[in-house]
Amino acid sequence: MTDAPTLSDAFIPELPNHYSGKVRENYDLPDGRRIIIATDRLSAFDRILCAIPYKGQVLTQTARYWFEATRDICPNHVLEYPDPNVVIGKRLDILPVEMVVRGYLAGTTATSILTLYKAGQREMYGHRFPDGLRDNQKLPKAIITPTSKAFDGGHDEPLTQEQIVAQGLLTQEQWDTVARYSLALFARGQALAAQHALILVDTKYEFGTDETGRIVLADEIHTPDSSRFWIAGTYPERFEAGQRPDSFDKDFVRAWVVARCDPYNDPIPEIPRDLIEQTSRVYIKAYETITGQTFAPDPSGAPPLDRVRWNLERFF
Repeated sequence: MTDAPTLSDAFIPELPNHYSGKVRENYDLPDGRRIIIATDRLSAFDRILCAIPYKGQVLTQTARYWFEATRDICPNHVLEYPDPNVVIGKRLDILPVEMVVRGYLAGTTATSILTLYKAGQREMYGHRFPDGLRDNQKLPKAIITPTSKAFDGGHDEPLTQEQIVAQGLLTQEQWDTVARYSLALFARGQALAAQHALILVDTKYEFGTDETGRIVLADEIHTPDSSRFWIAGTYPERFEAGQRPDSFDKDFVRAWVVARCDPYNDPIPEIPRDLIEQTSRVYIKAYETITGQTFAPDPSGAPPLDRVRWNLERFF
């Protein structure tokens, strides 16, 4: 692991229409396909902290497992996988609403239902919550807590179904479709996670429309970065004790940085190698537990960018 190669950059000048995201590099081909390369970059606090070996491969291959396991529920953007870090997808017009599905009263962000509930709110996202719920308690049924998708770098805002339609973010028909898809995907995710002794707690989905207006699942699905998973075996005991459920805790780097500086304003200290390796091991364990498959890094040990370039040469 110490000498594991990382893919910190995936700029390939021979490919057209490059767009760099925080974690992924995107290239739009003239025929309507998009090349999406998942790097190993770790993003937090609106900046890149470091590169975690194999993170991009874990995210790409975990999403692949779920895209293939849910393709009977709704169409997705995947066309092919030419490399462990790369997906070729159909280019979509992304809908401006992020579909967050929650099965438990959990979360730490400002828009999470647990944060809002503990602040005294009982009406959230168009749902009414009773008094007396406990941290991390299972909800009677999965709910959708949608947010606006801030394309300009702004903050996502909580919304209700009525607001989404009234503001023209989605038509009623589009809302009905993405809501149906989201709940069905989440139910499938919970069922398959349970087979691997996991609880799928909450997740987010992004949808887009193709050239015919058809709604298609985009981005990623049920990865360690887009979803919260708990360990099923220890959940009941820890819940009854009022303790935080066991999970794939991969926030070592974020916690280390916060303890040493103001990450939004100060220079980021150099991240220790052992912390990076620890985080990499957690990502790999998450992949293997979620999918039930053995993680297989490139045995050649070649620089990942060289391998990616070779696998994408036909698109130059």
